[in-house]
Amino acid sequence: MSDNLTDRASPRALRAWLERGHRQLQAAGRASARLEAELLLAHVLGRPRSYLLTHAEQPLAPEPAARYGSMLERAVDGEPLAYLTGEREFWSLTLTVSSAVLIPRPETELAVERCLALLADAGPAPRVCDLGTGAGSIALALAAERPHWRITATDLSSAALEIARANARRLGLPQVEFLLGDWLAPLAGREFELIVSNPPYVGMHDPALDALRHEPRSALTPGTTGLEALHRLIPAARAHLTRGGWLVLEHGADQRVAVAAALVEAGYARVRCHCDLAGHDRISEGQRL
Repeated sequence: MSDNLTDRASPRALRAWLERGHRQLQAAGRASARLEAELLLAHVLGRPRSYLLTHAEQPLAPEPAARYGSMLERAVDGEPLAYLTGEREFWSLTLTVSSAVLIPRPETELAVERCLALLADAGPAPRVCDLGTGAGSIALALAAERPHWRITATDLSSAALEIARANARRLGLPQVEFLLGDWLAPLAGREFELIVSNPPYVGMHDPALDALRHEPRSALTPGTTGLEALHRLIPAARAHLTRGGWLVLEHGADQRVAVAAALVEAGYARVRCHCDLAGHDRISEGQRL
């Protein structure tokens, strides 16, 4: 950093460190610079944000000062806050995350909502599968809401599954089954009442990828068009759905028509799309009759 926070001979008050962090993050174009400065310092101290207000004049010791300075440097470089703190809130659950997994997004909570709604009248223990689970966000949110559902989650990345399993243990949700493998490959001979997935759907030349450069590229883009994984999953998932079973997919805001066409072509009925809170087409679903 050009304005080094750790080269002072004496400790400085938390208030001053926060102001300096705020200015640096703001200059780097971080959208929530003040909030992120506070969250990073609170994380370094292992304290709630309220502590920073009530102890604003307390000096910051050299070791946490060095850690805070290092985290600010990473933030200025564009690293997401979730990777810096190692956690992200999703569906009121605090999930551990790392650069091995895609950071769970608020819009993905709509997929959870649709799963709950579609199986509202299902039996006591419907079988549900989350394909490409990453940190386990969808599977664990469903398990937290419906403890008796039989939930399976797959991922090709062993590092991602390690994080998902750790999240399940920490959240007290051991009933989720995690399987290593490419999408549906570990599920031979098995059927589900619902399959859900948030697959990679960003085109490989999309300029948005630059802002996402710290996240695993394989979890963001499946190829040139961004539709490759969706086109692969839609027909393949049908063979693993019971009659009346549902497929629920997250996709890009401009992919609704293509996803609907693929669902219809693969023989799904009751195809429809739902918008996220920002009004963007985000979740499409279809039923196997």
